[in-house]
Amino acid sequence: MARDKGDPKSRSVPRGRLSRFSQFGRLAGGVAGGMMAEGARRLANGERPAVRDMMLTPGNVSRVADRLSHLRGAAMKLGQMISMDAGDMLPPELAEIMAKLRQNAHRMPPQQLQKVLAEQWGQNWRKRFSHFGATPIAAASIGQVHRAMPADGRDLAIKVQYPGVQESIDADVDNVAALLKISNLLPRELDIGPLLAEAKKQLHEEADYRREGEYLTRFGTLLAGSSDYIIPVLDEEFTTDRVLAMSFVDGKAIETLVDAPQETRDATMHLLFQLVLREIFEFGVIQSDPNFANYRYQPDTGKLILLDFGATRPVRPDIAKAYKRLIEAAFNGDRDAVRKAALAAGFVSETAVAKHRPRIDRMIDIILGELNQPGLFDFSDRSFVEALSDEGMDVAADKTAWHIPPTDLLFIQRKISGTALLAARLKAKIDVRAIVSEYLDLG
Repeated sequence: MARDKGDPKSRSVPRGRLSRFSQFGRLAGGVAGGMMAEGARRLANGERPAVRDMMLTPGNVSRVADRLSHLRGAAMKLGQMISMDAGDMLPPELAEIMAKLRQNAHRMPPQQLQKVLAEQWGQNWRKRFSHFGATPIAAASIGQVHRAMPADGRDLAIKVQYPGVQESIDADVDNVAALLKISNLLPRELDIGPLLAEAKKQLHEEADYRREGEYLTRFGTLLAGSSDYIIPVLDEEFTTDRVLAMSFVDGKAIETLVDAPQETRDATMHLLFQLVLREIFEFGVIQSDPNFANYRYQPDTGKLILLDFGATRPVRPDIAKAYKRLIEAAFNGDRDAVRKAALAAGFVSETAVAKHRPRIDRMIDIILGELNQPGLFDFSDRSFVEALSDEGMDVAADKTAWHIPPTDLLFIQRKISGTALLAARLKAKIDVRAIVSEYLDLG
């Protein structure tokens, strides 16, 4: 698919399965060619290149990021999910790919947008609007957002799903998984089947815009009494399975707070961490995608705008209780209780604890030391992450200890980790114990 010559950011979305498969084929071919060139270069220099070194060249990193961004949909979404889940634990080369995928995707050229909206609203859809912004105000993995005004003057944000995204989810997930295996970035012996199945399920749910609209309304009700948050209002007239319409709420990207006063950054992250705890322990439902683009900020009011509820999922009561036991044990500084709670919840396997208990205990001690320091928790201080990574890598070197936690845990942990990553970006300092104590019994 060619770029729109008049717009370098405009690029048609490959729609059919054959078209999308060919994109993965081109990516594999390009990566293979890059590997051969790099291998030849290293051999000419008298080196004996490893497959990983040939795979993770700057050229190949760029190829992967560009192609997945072109595909959008599940391919790009998986990259974003991995980047938020893994945080500081990713190899630098893979982290670079995933960081690029957190940025805006290419947008649909006008003729493709026109075709999608005609399918959803009818050929004469433009007559229903006094204004429809041709250039999207945001473009992400599954859809792009336009600002529009119907004839009655309402100010709306219209999210339009990329064509072919929903139909290609299963194949895209399988193709991305194959690419990760080929690159040796994932252990071959690790069974990621259950995780892939859950990823497909969630992505199918995210592509259902009527479902997202229901959760948008539900969160609006849940937070109706909390004046610190703003939730757009669903517009049912223009919402379909592939188009989500809601009131437009003006705000700035959350990352712009990096230059705000310390107290502003701290107050904002206090609200976000408080919201995560309410989702887990009060609402019983969590928006599990902590992508930074899902948060906006209003400088004049200090309020947070919450967007994108496609990844919302229920929190099972037993999972909430497991988290409660784990967090309480951590803030009470009880290493043995943390280990038992982590084992019971499924964060670690019995084999890992039996064979690597000293290392696991050292990892727990590192976390307890950070959480139980007096005063505010400084999220900008990431020095402990390297020590955690070193201990974790040693455990991971034992193939019998490899373990994927239950998916319900992973999606909640993804939200917590992503929120912490944003706090680190904003260099926030927060009294975490005070926030947690509102919901848990701390000694």
